[in-house]
Amino acid sequence: MENKWHSLETEKVFELLKADINGLEEEEVKRRREIYGMNVIPKEKTLSKLKIFFNQFKSPLIYILIIAGFVTLFLGKWTDSLVIFLAVLINSVFGFWEENKISNVLEKLKHILKTKAVVLRNGEKKEVFQEDLVPGDIILLKPGDKVPADARLVESDNLKISEAVLTGEWIASFKETNTLSENTHLADRENMAYMGCLVEHGKGKAIVVSSGLKTEVGKIASLVKGIEKQKTPLEKKIAGFSKTIGIVIGSICILIFIGGVWRGIDLLEIFESSVAIAVGGIPEALPVVVTVILAIGTERILRKKGLVKGLASVETLGSTQIICFDKTRTLTQGKMELTNISDNNLALKIAVLCSDAFVENPKDSIDKWEVRGGSTDAALLIGGAQKGIFRPEMDKESIEIKKLPFDSEYKYQLSLRKENNEIFLYFLGAPEKLLERSLNKDGWEEELEKMTEKGLRVLGAGYKKIEDYNEDLNSLAYDFTFAGLVALKDPLRPDTKESIEECIRAGIRPILVTGDHKLTALAVAKEIGIKTKEANVLNGIDIDRLSDEEFSEKLENIDIYARVEPRHKMRIISAWQEKGKVVAMTGDGVNDAPALRKADIGLALGSGTEVAKESADLVLLNDSFGIIVKTIEEGRVILDNLRKSISYALADSLTSVTLIGFSTIVFGWPLPILPVQILWNNFVEDTLPNISYAFEPKEKGTMKRGPSLAKGPLMNKEMKTLIFATGLIDEFILLGLFWFFWKKLNLDLDYVRTMIFGGMCIDTAFVVFCYKSLKKNIWKINLFSNKWLNISSIMVFITFAAAIYFSPLQKILHTVPLGWGSWLILLAIGIISMFLIEVTKWYFISRHECE
Repeated sequence: MENKWHSLETEKVFELLKADINGLEEEEVKRRREIYGMNVIPKEKTLSKLKIFFNQFKSPLIYILIIAGFVTLFLGKWTDSLVIFLAVLINSVFGFWEENKISNVLEKLKHILKTKAVVLRNGEKKEVFQEDLVPGDIILLKPGDKVPADARLVESDNLKISEAVLTGEWIASFKETNTLSENTHLADRENMAYMGCLVEHGKGKAIVVSSGLKTEVGKIASLVKGIEKQKTPLEKKIAGFSKTIGIVIGSICILIFIGGVWRGIDLLEIFESSVAIAVGGIPEALPVVVTVILAIGTERILRKKGLVKGLASVETLGSTQIICFDKTRTLTQGKMELTNISDNNLALKIAVLCSDAFVENPKDSIDKWEVRGGSTDAALLIGGAQKGIFRPEMDKESIEIKKLPFDSEYKYQLSLRKENNEIFLYFLGAPEKLLERSLNKDGWEEELEKMTEKGLRVLGAGYKKIEDYNEDLNSLAYDFTFAGLVALKDPLRPDTKESIEECIRAGIRPILVTGDHKLTALAVAKEIGIKTKEANVLNGIDIDRLSDEEFSEKLENIDIYARVEPRHKMRIISAWQEKGKVVAMTGDGVNDAPALRKADIGLALGSGTEVAKESADLVLLNDSFGIIVKTIEEGRVILDNLRKSISYALADSLTSVTLIGFSTIVFGWPLPILPVQILWNNFVEDTLPNISYAFEPKEKGTMKRGPSLAKGPLMNKEMKTLIFATGLIDEFILLGLFWFFWKKLNLDLDYVRTMIFGGMCIDTAFVVFCYKSLKKNIWKINLFSNKWLNISSIMVFITFAAAIYFSPLQKILHTVPLGWGSWLILLAIGIISMFLIEVTKWYFISRHECE
């Protein structure tokens, strides 16, 4: 059973660890290191380049392509097989290139110097690497140090430690050595120092009680590793979509093969037709296109200071419905500043004199001051100077005789000072505690309530003239004059409120999840634009009292969670996910890591802990909450462009399947287009236009509509309309062309096939513009806003010309040169097809607007 070190007397701690105040002998350190291991938190292993490359093949669409490649190879169609395998290889290279680049950036983010610690070994001070510490070591703490391991304090001289990365509390914890109750909450264990926390003030001596994975940070890291990262909505949709394609195409091929046998068609011929349909039905370029569109999206987000760690996470951003966010350093700047002073400047003068901070360069201007000390003390010093109360000058007139540091038991600090041959005792601390001992209580309680309701941290100040004093200053702490209140605040980031408002307009629900008191959290929520009431706030302790069913019922009414622990964050996210919502979680501390991993999209601040960044899907490089909104918008644009690209690719595939199916099975004609020609069209002609959709600018109203449903199908109503309209229109045009040229005019089959091949290719150059918007006709949009789409349309003509005029390609593709008359026919097909598709689009858009 694990010891509750905070509840043990220091003598018992030393006894259990078999250590003494002078530290361990070096030989004993070596022995213990063999038992406890190194004092490190193991990081997730970085994927090797080979692993990253082979991960690119983990896609159902890729599996289908590989099977098709081997079938065509078995049939002796080596050119067809070569093109298929080339498509697979290019997709893998694109995916590897982008994810490997992201991996390299992440590695650069991790490069930090090893932390060092000062320990007592053999009774002497020694500086060692943090990883060399073992339980029983005696460590010395001073301002600026990161606590190197979990330790029980044995000496504390006005020691203050910021535990924000572990508990979420932004106010530094004042440390003591008193034994505490066994049930004391982690955030209130003032006789403990925890690994990774920052020493802000004072000094201390402590004995290491836990190292490595046994520390509180290590336990959270272990919890994170036990959470399996779920597939993103896009990965799930692509998997389901690919499975559907496989089943549909497979079923059609089987039916066509059976129908052909029943009609008495030659087995080899009907088998080739089935393979042709399989090749035509599979959008070979689609995996490449999806990878490239996502990669380009990550580049855009990176330019906006957001680092996406996985390509598929880009789309998840666009589907985000819930954002759970912490306050400290997520919404706020993580630094204190003076905001309010009640009554007069006397309270501020007292606060400045009681501050433990100091200025290293007092002769410089205030904006260049180097202030050392805790965030609260520094804020008092700077705030006072800005209002004309300069501590460096005051110290010349007000000489400190004695000081009683802040104590968590009586919650105030005292400073005994001599001014103009008079002695004053100054008080600074918790207002409610000081008011209990003051002479003038009237009216201050109401003022205090007004300030606390604004989410401010409020300090009370008082004074007392002393005629005589003794060593026990605390015995004089009564019957003094209450001078006033001083309020401080951790300011919001400049763009926070606007970003939250935009999230709400975009149909994304923001939920504040914090370790702060509920009144502070409520005040912050109102300040950032979340309209809520105290009834919509739930404390972590209340979550523990609710069953899963009860919590699920309350879930949609709660806007703020206060005093939460890591397990509460996990439960909140899980509950929303069970309701089918796509949940994003922001955070920076170690305590945020499990929730970042559990969320559909984890958003870590760049200044956050390594554990948080490793657990997240997106790292906000400059800590701005506004980046979240920009990345969500970019995610929606990417999802829109993916749908345009997929619709375009599937329409082409539908044309190929129906064209071959009707020709060979229904009418008993020969193949109107060869499999290798279909592959050329699907991969060479279609890839560049498809990729060009990645550069489509955002459509108006992108952030004014609700997010896409996570469990919704990849193909929405607009997509299905366009796919079937395009597929059927093109199929019947080309089928009619084949009938007229081959059946009616009895022209050469190679020429006819070249014309059908050309019809499919040149049609691309026109129809590609129909997919710039799935919801508007081309006469309502800027037709040439995407230069890459324009270039791709021109490239279609160039690549088709190469296919029919370049001798080596003629042999591979079985094409013949075309004259001007044939070209005019192909141009007419493209124009007619685009016109009919836009008419169909207009009809369905009109119906949709009337509904």
